[in-house]
Amino acid sequence: MNFSIIIPTFQNYQYLSLCVNSILKNSSFDHEIIIHLNGKDQNSKKLIEDKKLLFTESETNIGLCSGVNLAAKKEKKNYILYAHDDMYFLPKWDNYLKNEIELINHNKFYLSLTQISHTGPVKGSLQHIQFDCGNSINDFDENKLLSGFDKFEFNDLQGSHWAPHLIHKSIWDSIEGFSEEFNPGFASDPDLNMKMWNKGIRIFKGVSKSRVYHFSSLTARKNIKITPNNGKKTFLLKWGISIDFFVKHYL
Repeated sequence: MNFSIIIPTFQNYQYLSLCVNSILKNSSFDHEIIIHLNGKDQNSKKLIEDKKLLFTESETNIGLCSGVNLAAKKEKKNYILYAHDDMYFLPKWDNYLKNEIELINHNKFYLSLTQISHTGPVKGSLQHIQFDCGNSINDFDENKLLSGFDKFEFNDLQGSHWAPHLIHKSIWDSIEGFSEEFNPGFASDPDLNMKMWNKGIRIFKGVSKSRVYHFSSLTARKNIKITPNNGKKTFLLKWGISIDFFVKHYL
């Protein structure tokens, strides 16, 4: 089962290289990787060319939402997986997603992977397993991660872990991807979920055994030449409820 993996990046070559190589190394299937280059980045461009990956690019950092939407126009698979460039994909991550898709047996779902990070979950969040394998790429311990990532018991979640997330192409097309008023990207994930909810989607599930390590550098949302939006306020004005209310009482 093959996915179109879309990764926006902004002058983050070292992390992007690690992310791409983890997908190539640890995936069970041969996926299509599509990169959006936000702004000029010769090192990342060379990585893309060397790996023969698909890509789109913009002269400046146009934001996560616009970058992902642009890259998604090149996808050729039935499933779209969106990820950050500072994530390391762990062995069998895609096999667990394949199993979930086969169990669901239809296309109306939103599946998210479980994140592992060097710190614990933020207050009110269920999205992280705490396992310190490095705060940055400079002190990243890949061997420690690979030998211990699957030793942690963690439950599937009714709700959303946010990125990385997987949805069917038909659903992505019907909601027209990310809403670009949320550039540079804050609150774009719950907005995507709300649009899916309004299309009748009710399966929002975090898959516990499908895991990534996340450094949380968020570079695609930094140094952007547009005015950063207040994502929580934009969501509230658009939908009439807060993100917290939507997560607690809907998802």
